[in-house]
Amino acid sequence: MSSTGTAAEVRLSIPADSAYIAVPRSVVGNLAARNDFTVDAIDDLRIAVDEACSLLLPQATDGVLECVFAISPPQLTVRTSAAVPAGWMPDTDSFGWTVLTALVESAAAETLDGRLTITVTATATAAEKA
Repeated sequence: MSSTGTAAEVRLSIPADSAYIAVPRSVVGNLAARNDFTVDAIDDLRIAVDEACSLLLPQATDGVLECVFAISPPQLTVRTSAAVPAGWMPDTDSFGWTVLTALVESAAAETLDGRLTITVTATATAAEKA
């Protein structure tokens, strides 16, 4: 949430290198904490973002991973994307995808113009009811 309590968006571009995954993980943790997510929900979001980045890293053909954090209280949506080889999609039967989908309200993968985007969404109030 912005300082005015309205919707906000944070954009982040990092090298597609595992050494930098801590950056989006830290950003989502900070944003979730500022938006009244529980400690457990914050941890779940951090792990989900970590998994989304990990799925994309080996396939990032241009060496860049982009993350967009959309805050619309009480909801937080993270879109992680990278340029990927034509036709590549994450294996939705893999352990990583299973972990990712178990930690958030919704998760989806889609390709547009050669970029694969993994979108995860969580809501602070839903996290508190869990």
